[in-house]
Amino acid sequence: MAPSKEGTIEGTPPAPQVAERGIRHGLPHGLALLLGTSRQIWLRPLDWSIRVFGLRYGWIRALFEYCPPAVLAMAGRMRAERAAWRAARRVPGYHRYLGERGVDVGSLVPAAIVDRLPETDKRSYIDRYSLVERCLDGRIPFRGTTIDESSGSTGTPYNWIRSERERHHAHRMISFFGRYCFGPEPLVIINGFSMGAWATGINMSIALNENGVVKSTGPDIGKILSTLRFLGPAYKFLIAGYPPFVKHLLDEGERDGLDWSEFRIDSLVGGEGMTEELRDALLERFDNVYSGYGATDIEIGMAGESAASVALRRIARARPEVRRALFGDDPRLPMVFQYNPLFHYLEVNAQGEVLCTISRLDVLAPRVRYNVHDGGGLLTYRQADAVLHRFGLDLRTLGLERDTWGPRGQLRWESPIKLPFLFINGRSDATISVMGANLYPEDFETIVYRHRELSSRIHSFCLSVGADAGGTARPQVALELDRAEPDGSEWRLDAERLIQTELRALNRDYATAVDEFPAAMVPVFEWCERGTGPFRDDEHRVKPRRLVR
Repeated sequence: MAPSKEGTIEGTPPAPQVAERGIRHGLPHGLALLLGTSRQIWLRPLDWSIRVFGLRYGWIRALFEYCPPAVLAMAGRMRAERAAWRAARRVPGYHRYLGERGVDVGSLVPAAIVDRLPETDKRSYIDRYSLVERCLDGRIPFRGTTIDESSGSTGTPYNWIRSERERHHAHRMISFFGRYCFGPEPLVIINGFSMGAWATGINMSIALNENGVVKSTGPDIGKILSTLRFLGPAYKFLIAGYPPFVKHLLDEGERDGLDWSEFRIDSLVGGEGMTEELRDALLERFDNVYSGYGATDIEIGMAGESAASVALRRIARARPEVRRALFGDDPRLPMVFQYNPLFHYLEVNAQGEVLCTISRLDVLAPRVRYNVHDGGGLLTYRQADAVLHRFGLDLRTLGLERDTWGPRGQLRWESPIKLPFLFINGRSDATISVMGANLYPEDFETIVYRHRELSSRIHSFCLSVGADAGGTARPQVALELDRAEPDGSEWRLDAERLIQTELRALNRDYATAVDEFPAAMVPVFEWCERGTGPFRDDEHRVKPRRLVR
């Protein structure tokens, strides 16, 4: 891999040369090329229209409000098929990947192509082909190109390359959801996401610069508190960061004597899931709290919470029958987002995992039917509204229902845009299993933030499978204390009993296993001082570790 004279890094020969050698059956090369070219010409007016609508917030919103959802869905699929066909022919690694799985690239045409292609993920695709081989034409242009690093939550950090144009489109969608969720008033934005090589930090700073003045402090609580004191309560603030960090910021601010009630503050969180109990805790001080969804593997800002999606989730929390009708029988309450089908074509496979094809042509390293192994599902706006109508509810006014209100009263309600909904239950392997019972980090986050006596004292938690003195496998729960507590205190015993009771009520798998194997299902609790035990490396991690295997 070496620089070329044209200012690119070149790897294997560009995919058109590889494709010429590989086509032996199916459509003649010239006919396939003609069909692909004609569809690209047909889609160019749509591409141009999307770029024009993206110039202003009002135009984007009008597109999402007034364009029929079925038209957006059809256009999104056509764009995804074009992007997949182009990647099959022009990305060397992806061309080889398809050939090794028996796909004759020469027989592919841009129509109905997506359903014929295999899934990709880190293990099957990313780990097997070099960065250059996964780029368009086997080249990396120097100008405007950046490399992000994932947080390594799976154990190994990965590098992801992006062009200037693809970053611009992601920034526009983040800015749009920021304006839509938090209103038109100018904001002072304090970016508490980790800076440096991580994808979220610097990109959030650039994207939110369209919404107000940005100060990027990173996750430095002292700097954030001093900024609030320096500027004072005359401004409306937006604090961005990982959900647990933002909660710690509130607690530390109170200990430091900051009167949060003097300020008007919203919060934009992301990077990991968030329970409604944690949102409730944040809403005790913040006016509005919304989360974004993305994956460094694919793109940040793939989807965002909206007033409608949060109301949908909160009504599902309050009414189990609505929850089952919307999201099925999974014991976890999923996070719910809305997404732009013109940019991301989403599917759900037979295992209930969400697949994504980036449907734009500005992507330097295309991802086709890429699986980050997030379990979840999809609902059109019409499907969600139809389910609600069965229970006497209306999606257009759902945020006015009392079951969707926050701790301090009614949340800000904005008329819904008719984008499809994406619901995410979390990573399909983010669980520990004991005696057939699956325990999720979301269970424990719900319990901790549901009870003030727990959330005020517990800084973090971590799950694993341990063993008792007799060698019987048992769930092990490490709890990191926010500050020192006397050993053997009565409070710890009360907390352990409360967690077991709540877990049994919350998780059906656990409740059944307790009845069948009571001795094996009593958790082994480990109480840790800050920064000790399984939490000793958290200071240097972008996200806290919730599972130890």
